[in-house]
Parts: sequence; structure tokens; C-alpha cells
Amino acid sequence: MSLFFALICRKCSATAVFLLFFQSAFSQYDFTELNKRIDSHAKDLGGNMVALIYKDNKVIYEKKIGDFDKKSVIPVAGCSKWLTAALVMELVDEGKISLDDKISKYIPLFATYGKSYITIRHCLSHQTGIKQEQPMFLNILDKKKFASLEEEVNSYASKKDIDFNAGTGFYYGEAGLNIAGRICEIVTRKNFNQLMLEKIFRPLGMRVTTFQNDNYSLPPNPSGGAKSCADEYLNFLTMILNNGVYKGKRVLSEAAIKEMQTSQNDLSMVKYAPKTTEGFTYGLGEWIMEKNADNAGTVICSPSLLGTWPMIDKNRGYAMVIFVKALNSSENKGKLYADIITSVQNIIPQDKNN
Repeated sequence: MSLFFALICRKCSATAVFLLFFQSAFSQYDFTELNKRIDSHAKDLGGNMVALIYKDNKVIYEKKIGDFDKKSVIPVAGCSKWLTAALVMELVDEGKISLDDKISKYIPLFATYGKSYITIRHCLSHQTGIKQEQPMFLNILDKKKFASLEEEVNSYASKKDIDFNAGTGFYYGEAGLNIAGRICEIVTRKNFNQLMLEKIFRPLGMRVTTFQNDNYSLPPNPSGGAKSCADEYLNFLTMILNNGVYKGKRVLSEAAIKEMQTSQNDLSMVKYAPKTTEGFTYGLGEWIMEKNADNAGTVICSPSLLGTWPMIDKNRGYAMVIFVKALNSSENKGKLYADIITSVQNIIPQDKNN
């Protein structure tokens, strides 16, 4: 055999080995049933969606429908809360704040109006007791009426009544996370958008994710104002799944991750929760779908009323994100996503160590 043909054979052999490795990496699981399940829900998913699953340091599944893909940027509404909670925990890691600090320590106006007992932990777990209106599907992206996050949070202190004592009830809304976001601004003397970029987005390679409002004169909304794409939000999920580490770099401490995933309430405390999350408890910035005997979340998520659903299953060691361009059916989305999640759980077995 000539030297030329010998080199060609070597190259072909190397290519074949690579292709076999590539194929085995993506054929470990049979996602045929999941594809069928998602296709059957295509209409309810608005005809434009993308789903990604990450496990064992790689994306093992990608599915798209319509002209929507993993790079498409959309408002993620309630999924913003998970991002904001991570920022707060970063400042806890740095020793700048404590979860059990009274918010009046940073914003004395709350003490002036009889709300001195609310803590940062209450803010991240929707237990402030501040009276709020239920978030509605049609007005969730309404423009803010405040000139700054400071003005909005001060209105919670001076103009909102107390509905129940802090820590005694759970009411899902935007007040708590926005108060926590404002405290982040106060202790760092930086605006919320800049903080998210420096502490969370940049370290996670989230280049297009932002809390910057399209109307630059309007303030950020830490509770529901983020925009992202499936590809980048998955970076955030992989960091959470890997106990605070992303590509070998620690972003949050293991203690912070554990605290976020610890259930802060029981179902008897719920005054209001979206129907989509019926039966879930809540940690810090995230819903707990399943938990163990130690009250630690094992399956966690932070769904949006607009249809985006990011989640982590620690029992099976995977992260999944579903992004939709526009949800067609809002009333049945809980059952819709439960159906998809069940399919994934049937395909990916529980890790023996969990």
C-alpha cells in the first residue's frame, strides 16, 4: 500500500472512531417517545418551541418546532426569579448581606410603615405578607409605572397594606424579589442590570440575557423582566445542577445552592399560587416539585406564565429547558409540561447514588 493510501486509511479510521463516539454520546437514550409526545403538543406549545436536555456535561437532546430555536431571545417572565435569587445568594456568599437580615436594615422606610419584621429570606420565598394583586397572563409584561426600582420598592413600604404576618403565609408575586433586587443595588452601589451582568451573566457566558427594558427610561423588574434564550438559560441550569460550578469555575457556593433548594413553606401556608404549580412548595426563587425527607428539593423549576419551563432533576442528573415563542393554551400548561416531564423521566433512569 502506498504512503498516500496509508495516510487516507488512517484519516478515515480516525473519522470513523470520532463518528462512533459522537453517535454513542447521543444514542445512549431513546427519545423517540419524547419526540412523539412533544409533537402531539405542538399546537398547545404555539407551534414554535425548542427543548434542550443537559446531562453528563453535554446536551443529550435538542428538539425544535417551527422557526424558533435555541438562540431565539424572548421574555422569560417568572423564570427571572431564579436568576435574581442567584444574584442575592452571590452577595450572601460575599458576606455583604444575610438571608435573615431585616429589609429595614437597608431600607428604613419599611420600619417607618410598620414592616420592620420582613427579612430577605421572606422576600425570596414570597412570604413578605405585603398585599399584592395576582399576576395575570395578559398583563404580565405591562410596562412599569415607576421611574426606578427604588421608587417601586419604596411604594411597597409606604403604600401597600399587610395581608398577613411575614413568614406565616405564601403569596406568589413580584414584591419580594423586587425588594431583594433593590437591596442588592443598595449594598453594592450598582444598578441591578450591571450587577446581573457582572455576577451571573458574564461568568456563565450569557451574552444576550438581560434585565434591560426595551424602554431604557423604565426600571428593571427583578421578579419578571429578564429576556433570554434556551441556549443561555441552560448555562444557568448547568451551574445549578453542578452545585454552583460552571466550566470549572465556581459561581455560587454549595451552601448557597443547598439553601436555594430547601423548601421554605408547606402547602397549608399558600394564599395564592399559579395553577401550574399546584402541589409544589417553594425554596428561594424556585419551585420545588419533589423533595426528600430532609426537605431538600430533588426536582426543581421556575416556570413562567408565558410558557417557558426550566427545571432540574437531581435524582436523574439532568437539566431541561423548554422555551416557547407564544403559548397557545395557558389553562392546561401544567398538565402539558407534566406529560413531557414524565416522558423524560421514563427515558432517563434515576441515578443509583440518589
